[in-house]
Formats: sequence, structure tokens, C-alpha cells
Amino acid sequence: MSEASNMQWGRGPEGQRKADLGNGFYLNPIMPGDHPDPSILKDGDDYYMTFSTFDAYPGLVIWHSKDLVNWQPVGAALKKPIGSVWAPELTKHAGRYYLYIPTRLKNQGLQGRGSIHVIWADDIRGPWSEPIDLCNPRIDPGHAVGEDGKRYLFLSGGDRVQLADDGLSIVGEMEHVYDGWQYPEEWDVENFAQEGPKISRHGDYYYMILAEGGTAGPATGHMVVVARSKSIHGPWENAPNNPVVRTQSPKETWWSRGHATLVEGPGGQWYTVYHGYENGYYNLGRQCLLEPIEWTDDGWFKVTGSDVAQPIRLPITDCAVPHGQALSDDFSQDKMGVQWGFYDPQPEHGLRHRYEEGALVIRGVGGTPADCSPLTCVNGDRAYRFEVEIEVGEGATGGVLLFYSRRLYVGLGFNAGQLLMHRYGTEREMKIPPHIDGKRLFMRVTNRDHVVTIHTSADGVSWHKFATQMEVSGYHHNVAFDFLSLRPGLYAAGEGEVRFRNFRYEALAAE
Repeated sequence: MSEASNMQWGRGPEGQRKADLGNGFYLNPIMPGDHPDPSILKDGDDYYMTFSTFDAYPGLVIWHSKDLVNWQPVGAALKKPIGSVWAPELTKHAGRYYLYIPTRLKNQGLQGRGSIHVIWADDIRGPWSEPIDLCNPRIDPGHAVGEDGKRYLFLSGGDRVQLADDGLSIVGEMEHVYDGWQYPEEWDVENFAQEGPKISRHGDYYYMILAEGGTAGPATGHMVVVARSKSIHGPWENAPNNPVVRTQSPKETWWSRGHATLVEGPGGQWYTVYHGYENGYYNLGRQCLLEPIEWTDDGWFKVTGSDVAQPIRLPITDCAVPHGQALSDDFSQDKMGVQWGFYDPQPEHGLRHRYEEGALVIRGVGGTPADCSPLTCVNGDRAYRFEVEIEVGEGATGGVLLFYSRRLYVGLGFNAGQLLMHRYGTEREMKIPPHIDGKRLFMRVTNRDHVVTIHTSADGVSWHKFATQMEVSGYHHNVAFDFLSLRPGLYAAGEGEVRFRNFRYEALAAE
């Protein structure tokens, strides 16, 4: 474990960890939990950020900050399922907001067909337009406006396409503009994977900040490299200090650091925001980190030498925006997209949920968590507990999960005739214990040190420990692919409806 494993974060709602320590310093991550591929926008004195949401719908939650450290959700921009969302680009041009959204279709595999879509809004809070298919199969778009006033998308693999002036279509052919920076052969990486190009203008230059080395695999693989040009058309010159950011050793706190963007913070201090895996907590997904940079006399930039595993001075100390949100939900308000998202929902299933008399009612589909599109939420705590009251209707099965993907999950469900244990992404039928009437049950899930313990109760007061505990440290991308995280989840399967009441979440101290 890393030397910073015992560092104390600030505490937000329900004890959730947050970066702001309350003493003029922050401790990474600024966004705990699965917040990969950050795309950040400075809009006057406001900052907005979104992340890859992959299979969760509603998706592309937009977050707002005044100081780059404390963030509040604004809402989900993408409502219509168009595939697994990879590395979006949030930008503003001529007073209008745009989201460029690369997708992959799950039913054709992660390497299957996909396309870049665009949605737009005149207000960052929406409404956002319906997705427009740009008919380009690449990933990781980075928006730029050249000295010629034309708009471009820079793409994975060093390619680029020109956009129409309204940003809603592609004009011209795709062209190759940059070969990347070649790292030493002896470095341990996942693969070359030149991706995530983000274009920043500073002084006389355009700077291309991009990722190489692969987003997972070895801890030392992912990295941040930089090239610059005085013209948007190149030629692009590699930075003499590449890679600007890279995990040097598996002993470090943050692994696979990369996919960066530059942003000018309050008061003129510049930062780079990127993602990384936390040593020992791969299953939390890629978390969002913030690191100061400084510009050099020769027009390049470098990180300031701050240890991202130690407290760093806050950009400002009078931020009026609180951080995070409470994950407990009494279902009196609609938090779909802001907190909750259905995993890989099928368009033909339509709207499956409604709110009714203090309950979230979900219509069952499929037969198991693998094919019923569970409802999940992102959390960023090393140890936590959640519980919920569940009432199953005739023909339905309901339950609780820690869910990674349709291939990998754990949990417990029940219906009128049986108890169902979910382990390793498989199901096992069990007899109903005496305290369960088959229609209504309280369930509690505790995840501490990657050990999952489940309790059940008939009344929410007297709890019974489920006999099987499960170890979930291996529920992550390097085992099961998909670039996801292990998340608290609820599921409804079968023909009937399931009612969920009083979801309560609590962060715990990791041992």
C-alpha cells in the first residue's frame, strides 16, 4: 500500500470523502470514485466538467465549481441511449455549449461499431438537443478553433477533421496531423494508445495535451505528453520534458495517470486535470486529480513538483459552492441522471420507473442482473454501507448489488418463492429464511476492505447476517475490461414491479 494510505480527507455529506480539507489545502482526488476522461470548461468565473459515463443513462452529468476543488452536479445532458460513452468533449463556442460524444455499441462488443455524436444547448443547465450523428467512428474528440476561425475535432491516433461553422457536422476528409511522442521501449505500458487530444491556446502557441501508454494495464503505463505549434495546422513539436505526468512506480498512490486537460484557475494559476487509479482500489474506477503547473521561459509548461498524494494549496479559500451530494435518497425527488443511472438500458424498454408515494417503482425486465439493466450510482469511498427497503410485486424479483458489469457482480435478491445469491456474475437459488415473507424485505450491504457482507431484516430493526461473504478487490477493468467501476446498485427483474424505499448511504472508516 502507498505511503499516503492513511491520509485524512475532508468529509462531505454522509461522511463521504472530499478534497477540500478546510484548512486552505486540498487532497486528491477532487472527484472521488469513477470520474474518468475529464473534460473541463472555464466559462468566465465558473468551471464546468463532465466525464465518461459509459453505459449509464441518463448520462454525461455536468458538474459546476468556482474553485476547481468543490463540485456540485448540475444535471445529466444525455438522455437518449446511443451506446457506451467514451471520453466526451465539453466546449463553448459563440455563446453556445457543445458536447461531442464518442460511443461504442455494446451489442457489437467494445471494439465494435461506434460513432461520434454532438448535442448542444444555449444554457449549460439545458435543455440539450437530441444527439446528432457525425458519422465518424473515432474516439476522444478534442475541439479547437484555429487561427483561420474554423472549427476542428482532434481525434485518437493523431487525426483531425474539420467541423462546419455551426459545429453540427463534419466537412472535408479526415487527415493525419501528429505521430505522437515515442517513449523508451523498456517502459512497461499497456500499448501505445495515442488518444485524448485536448487543445489549449496560450501565448503564441496551440498546445496539444494527450495520453499515451494505455489507460489501464501496468500502473506505469498511462502518461501525459505535450506537443505545440504556432498554427492549428502544425507542424507539431514535442515537448522536451515529455512525459509531463507519469506514474513512475507501483509504490505510488496514484496509478495510470493520464488523459489530461489544461485549465486556468482562479487568480491565474494554471492546472492540469486528469484521471488515475488509486493504489489498492482499482474497483473505484479512474478518479479525477488536479495538479498545479507552471509555464517556463521557453514557452513550455511543467508540473510544479507538488506530490498529488499530499495536500496542495487551494486555488481560493472562499468558495461558495459546497462539494458533492448526499447519496441517501428517500425518492421524494427525481435524481435520475444526477445520481442514478440505468446500466446499458435498451431503448425498446422505454421508461421503466416512476415515483409513487415515497417509493421508486421500477418495472422488471430480464431475469438476472446481467440482463435487467440495474440502477447504479457512483460512489468514491473506500468503505461504505447502504441499505434499502424492497417490496416485490407478483412475478418480480428485486434486490441489491455491487455491480461492475453484466459479467461481474455480487449481491442478493428475492421474490415470492426464493432467495437469490449473486456471486461472480452468477446466480444461486436458495430457500427463503423464516424472517422473510417473500414480498417485503430490508437489505443492507457493507463493503469494507473489499469484503462484502449482506444483512436482511423484516422490519429494518432486527438484522440477520447472510451466511456468505464475498471478496471483490478483483472486480475491475484489468480483470473484466469495460473501463467501469464497482457501484452500489438496485435491480428489478421478471414480469412485475419492484418498489424501493428509503435508500440510505453511509461512508465508513477503512481499516
